[in-house]
Parts: sequence; C-alpha cells; structure tokens
Amino acid sequence: MKQSWLALASLGVVLAAYGGQVHADSHGQNAADFHQSLLTLDAHLDTPALFHRPGYDFSARGSFAENGTNVDLPRLREGGLDGGFWVIFTAQGELDEASYIKARTSALLRQMAIRELAAKYSDEVELAFSADDAQRIHDKGKIVVFQSMENAYPLGLDISLLETFYTGGLRMLGPVHFSNNQFADSSTDSVVLYEGLSPIGEALVREANRLGIIVDASHASDDALRDMMRISSTPVILSHSGPDGVYEHARNVPDNLLRQLAAAGGVVHVNAFGGYLEELVPSPEHKAAMDELQTKYGADLASLSDKELEAYRGARAEVHKRYPPPRSSFEKYVEHLLYVLELVGPNHVGIGADWDGGGGVNGMEDAAAVPKITEALLRAGYSQQDIAKIWSGNLLRLMREVEAARATSLESPDILR
Repeated sequence: MKQSWLALASLGVVLAAYGGQVHADSHGQNAADFHQSLLTLDAHLDTPALFHRPGYDFSARGSFAENGTNVDLPRLREGGLDGGFWVIFTAQGELDEASYIKARTSALLRQMAIRELAAKYSDEVELAFSADDAQRIHDKGKIVVFQSMENAYPLGLDISLLETFYTGGLRMLGPVHFSNNQFADSSTDSVVLYEGLSPIGEALVREANRLGIIVDASHASDDALRDMMRISSTPVILSHSGPDGVYEHARNVPDNLLRQLAAAGGVVHVNAFGGYLEELVPSPEHKAAMDELQTKYGADLASLSDKELEAYRGARAEVHKRYPPPRSSFEKYVEHLLYVLELVGPNHVGIGADWDGGGGVNGMEDAAAVPKITEALLRAGYSQQDIAKIWSGNLLRLMREVEAARATSLESPDILR
C-alpha cells in the first residue's frame, strides 16, 4: 500500500523537481480535485490570537511575506483547508491567584473572540461541537470551527471552570505549554516539578474525560504524556508534535511513546514548526537583535500589557524583516510526516501545522499551500482512504470515542470521578 520511509528518504529531490505542479494519482484522478473533495481538518490553528490584532482581517487575503500570517478565509478556501481546532491560548505566568485570574479573563475573551468570528462570518464559518458537526458543516460549504485550549493555566486551581469552557464549545485541552504550570511538567522547561502530572493535573485529565474533552499532550514532558495515557479513559492526542527519531528536540516525542500512544488509539498530528523539524541557526545579526529585544521587553511576555505586547510584536517583525531568520523546508516537513506514518501507520496520524503559532516552512508558507501535503502522500503511495483518515478521519474517530465516554459518564456519574 505504501513505500517504506527509508525508500522515500530522497523524496525532497522528487518534490523539488515537480515544483508544486498538479499531478494525477495512480487512479488517474487529478490530485488537486481529490484534495478539494476531502474533509480536511488541522488539529491546531493559533489564528484566534490574530482576531483583534490591528491590521488583521479574516475576510481579506493576507500574505506571510508581508505580515507573517498563515490563515484567513481566502487562503483557507484556496488551499481547501476546511477548518479544525481553533486555539484558546494563554501565555504562561506566575503560579499565583492574581495571575490565574488575569489569565482566566484572557482565556474567556479568546473563546468569545472565536464565537464572535463564527457570528460575524456566519455565512462562511460555523461553530462545531461534535464529530458529526464537522461533515454537516463541510457539506454546507462552511469552515469548521472546533475549539481547543493550549495551556490549561487559566483554570487556576479550580478545574470546575473547565465545564464553563466546555459549555462555550471547548472540545480539546492541552494541560501545559512552554513552562511547567500547576498541572504538569513541560517538555521545554529545564526544571522538573512533578515528574509528569501534578495531583491536580491528574484530576484535570479525569474531568476532561467526564466532560467529553480530548486530552492533548503536545508540549507536555514525556513523563506527563505517560501519565496522561495511564490515567485517561480515552485515547490521547498530540495536536501538533513531531518525531524525535528524525530530529532530537525537547518538543519532539520518542518513537516508543508514539507507538504506545497509537497502540492505545491516539493520533499524532505532525506540525510544521521549523525549529522542531531541524536545527536552524540564526545569523549573528539576528541573534543580537533578538537578544536586544529580550533585554528591553523581558523574557516573560505574559507580564506585558497589551500595548507593550503589540510594540514587541512590531519590533520583532522589523528584526525578522531586516535579518530574516532561517527557515525549514516543505521537504523536511514531509520527511517528518512520512517517518511518523511508517512508525505508527495511517490510522494514527493527522495534520497539525501550528498555523499562526510559528508553523509554516519554505514551500508551504500558509494554508493556501496545504494541497501539497495531499500530493506528497499520493506520491508516497498512500491510498485515498488513508489520506482521508490523515486529514480528518482519525481525528473524528478519536473525538467520537471521547463523546461516547462522556455519554457513559452521564449515565453513571461516578464512573470517571
């Protein structure tokens, strides 16, 4: 059904040779037409962070080269990306009550912004609350808007707040981000606090199970991922992660854990964040300019006011324009994707490019370019059925298992407590 990953090690040369032209698959169907026929969902869209940013217009076609954005309505349509999980993200702050309250407000406002988008563009997008909603919304020609939370930090020490977010549409939860928080150790924090999940982090996973929320281990330490798989009554997802076997990085996951996650029914959504695909060394000028920004604004962006954060973003954009940072390539992304497919099989792989959260590579700068993923998979020998699973079938299958667990918990309220 497919060629081995090792036999495809030179795929980058092949991809470079065809230069993004349209090809037919083994059945003679035009690859672009096949891609457009699919229900395509990305498991991690950070675009809600842009919704209230000056100059961003969801209805107007933007440009990565001009403003660094990856997603808007025209590019979603052009690329045949039908939506996915839109992220409620809150930057990490101090582990104290005042900071929790500030973060909670920020997260609630971000969820409101997602719902506001769905209301404002109701002819084009629609909120989704269940797996069945995805196909129904797609059949209407609309963009699918599920909600996820990256970093459960805004919940503070009151996990009952999770139900409030669930009522608003939350259907996926990642307990931790770049730094350790009250729930879990992060893969990128140099300090180990809990050797996995904290006690309240374990309770959070159980509450997510009870409510019918997918548990997302992206950004979690390896031990925290192990704890999530041990505790969760439903399969665990990696919404935007990659394989340590291709590039050894703290954010990437070892082969043995990817196999364990797949064996338990989980899905690995492969991201396109260049720094996790390969080592990227910035120029001395770029590094010096970024170091100067950190000196001016500090390393804790969560502590900045909205005005200061906007000033920082503008200054960072100027640095990137003057000293372009190194970028990975589409060929390297495909290498990661094919490696995971060979490792765990097409029933346990999806796409989570991390759009508008740092994702995007040369040759696939934004959502308009995602048909290239489908074409690469066809060229690698994957069937249309496999590709349909990779683009949405695996994600929705896992979501249905989570929904079934919620239904069971409602029938027997104490089962997941």
